[in-house]
Amino acid sequence: MRFHLIDRILDLEPGKRIRMVKHLTLGEEYLADHFPTFPVMPGVLMLQTLVEGSAWLLRATEDFRHSVIVLRDARNVKYGTFMQPGNSMTITVEAAEYSPDTPTAVFKGKAELQGATTVAAKFTVARYNLRDRNPALKDADDRIVAQLRSHYRILRGEFDVRA
Repeated sequence: MRFHLIDRILDLEPGKRIRMVKHLTLGEEYLADHFPTFPVMPGVLMLQTLVEGSAWLLRATEDFRHSVIVLRDARNVKYGTFMQPGNSMTITVEAAEYSPDTPTAVFKGKAELQGATTVAAKFTVARYNLRDRNPALKDADDRIVAQLRSHYRILRGEFDVRA
């Protein structure tokens, strides 16, 4: 299962920083299990919001050059306050070590709920295309990138999703 956790991109400086928001609702299916009598966003998914933010920053910076962006490692992960349904988390991710010519990039990220930290980390992501490993997968790369471009327009509020 793939989660799309970011609800809106608030602002973006290509190659430098992105700021986003995540609204947590009780309707998110993982909350039924985590925890049924005290639903909170799992820490690993809070960390994933930072990783997802770095992926959108890279895609916007590099014009969607890579179809796959994955977490390679996370360091200095610190959790703070719980994220409960009905709240919104503001996520900020900044490039710490970035070059368009390397397969990895390092980021610093922090998510906050009303000024209190929910998660903060320094992490590395790797980026690549499926066709780099198997040229027959070029069409899959193209379909993934097209879908990501469409999703990005929604996150940026560039068109009405009700249409």
